[in-house]
Amino acid sequence: MDRNQILELAMARHLAGAFGEARELYENALASEPADANVMFRLGVLDMQTGANDSALHWLDRALKHAPSTAKYHFVRGHVLAAEQRLGEAIGAYRQALAVDPASADVLCALASALQTSADYPAAIESYTAALALEPAHTDALNNLGNCHRQRGDTHAAEAAYRRALALHPDDANALTNLGTLLESSGRPDEALALLEAAVRAAPASAYALVNLGVALQQRGESANAVTLLTRALELDPAVPEAAYNLANALHALGRRREAALHYQKALAQSPTHADAYNNLGIVYQESGAHDDAEKAFDAAIRLRPRFVAALNNAATLKRKLGRIAEAQAHLREALSVDPHHSVTYNNLGNVLKDQGRLDDGIDSYRRSLACDPDNLIAHSNLAYGLTFQAEHSQPLLDECLRWSLQHETRYLATHQPHANDPTPSRRLRIGYVSPDFRDHCQTLFTLPLLSHHDHVQFEVFCYASVTRPDDLTQRVASYADVWRDVRELDDARLAQLIRDDRIDILVDLTMHMADGRPLLFARKPAPVQIAWLAYPGTTGMRSIDYRLTDPWLDPAGVDDQYSERSIRLPDSFWCYDPLTDTPTVNALPALTNGYPTFGCLNNPCKLSDATFRMWGDVMREVKDARLLLMAPDGPARTRLAERLGKVGIDVERIAFAPFQPRADYLRTYHRIDVGLDTFPYNGHTTSLDSSWMGVPVVTRVGETAAGRAGLSQSANLGLRELVAESDARFVDIAVGLVRDLPRLSAIRASLRARLEASPLMNGTRFAAHAETVYRTVWTEWCGRRGGTDR
Repeated sequence: MDRNQILELAMARHLAGAFGEARELYENALASEPADANVMFRLGVLDMQTGANDSALHWLDRALKHAPSTAKYHFVRGHVLAAEQRLGEAIGAYRQALAVDPASADVLCALASALQTSADYPAAIESYTAALALEPAHTDALNNLGNCHRQRGDTHAAEAAYRRALALHPDDANALTNLGTLLESSGRPDEALALLEAAVRAAPASAYALVNLGVALQQRGESANAVTLLTRALELDPAVPEAAYNLANALHALGRRREAALHYQKALAQSPTHADAYNNLGIVYQESGAHDDAEKAFDAAIRLRPRFVAALNNAATLKRKLGRIAEAQAHLREALSVDPHHSVTYNNLGNVLKDQGRLDDGIDSYRRSLACDPDNLIAHSNLAYGLTFQAEHSQPLLDECLRWSLQHETRYLATHQPHANDPTPSRRLRIGYVSPDFRDHCQTLFTLPLLSHHDHVQFEVFCYASVTRPDDLTQRVASYADVWRDVRELDDARLAQLIRDDRIDILVDLTMHMADGRPLLFARKPAPVQIAWLAYPGTTGMRSIDYRLTDPWLDPAGVDDQYSERSIRLPDSFWCYDPLTDTPTVNALPALTNGYPTFGCLNNPCKLSDATFRMWGDVMREVKDARLLLMAPDGPARTRLAERLGKVGIDVERIAFAPFQPRADYLRTYHRIDVGLDTFPYNGHTTSLDSSWMGVPVVTRVGETAAGRAGLSQSANLGLRELVAESDARFVDIAVGLVRDLPRLSAIRASLRARLEASPLMNGTRFAAHAETVYRTVWTEWCGRRGGTDR
């Protein structure tokens, strides 16, 4: 066999993939003619194909020594260098190839690709353009040209390149996907979705196309469909970039936290520097109650991306929850140093400041949040709620809530549709309750007495629950519902449609402007009659809320103009309370063994106003041996409270603090308190009922707002009007009088739990009947105006 036959056979075996045989034949041919650059080149190509890049460069360099003006040798050498990520050298090799053959579209495209990978987008665009001048139908060049324009922010040029590619090949999955993702990011979601769906039809086995369609569907809230597509993408190619991460996002949106965590971990195994995956994994851990793991994940995200504002905010939220207020505040200050106009950070800082009792500073931070983003619904609701702790009069609260409505609700008023509910006054009514807090939460102390005593013959009870971490109390609440809806994954629009489809007659909000409320659900008016009750004590400001429940003590005659809704007074009490436990029992008066009285208040520090401290200072001056017990997280919050109390004459030696605790331990704290001192202008609500349950009477100061008249309402329902003060001076007299008559105080302590149990405040049957009377009345009114327009 002569040398030419050996080379022909070598090339044939090479093309057939028999690389070992081909190598042996090439080496035989080279032995007979050691200066044959073409054989050296072919050995270099063979080594490149088998991943032996160092050996490939050896052969290509030898070939170029013998034939330095051969373009394809430089071209292939560039490929090997690019594969080794030696991009600068690869670019040089491609340029040398072009110096020999400037009219090669393939070399121009390879050069452009290396420049693109090096982020030299202007030079890459120049090379792709030159290649297309030679081969106008080069689809890959058009796609990559579009990608370069997109990287530079020139969306119009990018779109033009993708559309040129599609004009040549309408079923090109890459071009369809690229154009679809571009339009998605440009705010043209409907066009984008059509293109991304077409890409999947054109290439159903393309993991790339499946991922991008899955991401688009996830952004539209179609998480279940996104999970199907992203799962399929991973089955086709377990290493496809971003598939595991985006699948985790979709699973998280569906509340499938365990699976979401697993796929975030897979994404991190594939890309250990994926800061977003660490951040989102931290959120999943936090929602699952795995606080240590959440903290580690957020710390990793911040370590990988030190100026990661979202992760700094998430870490701060976690540390706030854990009572590590100083660390939370430090994270938020750091986030603001990165982005001084970040609305979310100012909102979160407002929460942290409020937790420390720095109410004025917190409210200022909420206002700064809104200055940065007037559409920040959460910050505006926090501002409205925060003002209830500060305002001694109702007008500022109404004004702010009306501003809230103007900013956030107005756009939905024109979308209200007539309701087709059967306008029969006496029929069985469908009542819907909406809450994120059907769980181990203070709200449940009040929802259970109502839900457990509903007349299910007359009323069909629906619960719409957005509970992040369901627990045993969630199951207990659910047991009293005729229909339980887990609506965590539904946005407000879809939930509104579900409520319409359920034909709810009366929809009751339990949260409103408080954490995780859904006011924009109610703005859509999914039910004919909408009522605000329970957690949020003031006006909603919303035209879409028809009524608010109250009682004669919270809202005496003549104050209805303080609310945007119509006030309906329940006969006895706004609250019906169930402590959900018989333990701990009431103990003996601690002053009898301590030898001194202890005043106490276990309200949130945000209620501890200067007006409150002035009253308390007068009490403590009158009872010089008394102690004061407060609840506050360790750290700066306690330090600041002690300093403020010092300014009203209460020495730090007379003050003790309790941390935030689980409910059983929190209730046991009342064993240390003889007399409760209420806050002003926002009275204690749940805490005052807890105090009474534990035998500790609460001296209250009556204000002008509903939040400031809670103590009056509860005391009146307990038959203890003697604990109610209409002035600061009378507050002092009542508190001092109680601790100076220990036999009387002991008798009150011994009887207070039984008094509470016998009062309307714990009569679930009576309360439910009153609420149902209200429901029937407002429904009858709606039926009467059925021919008119819904509010």
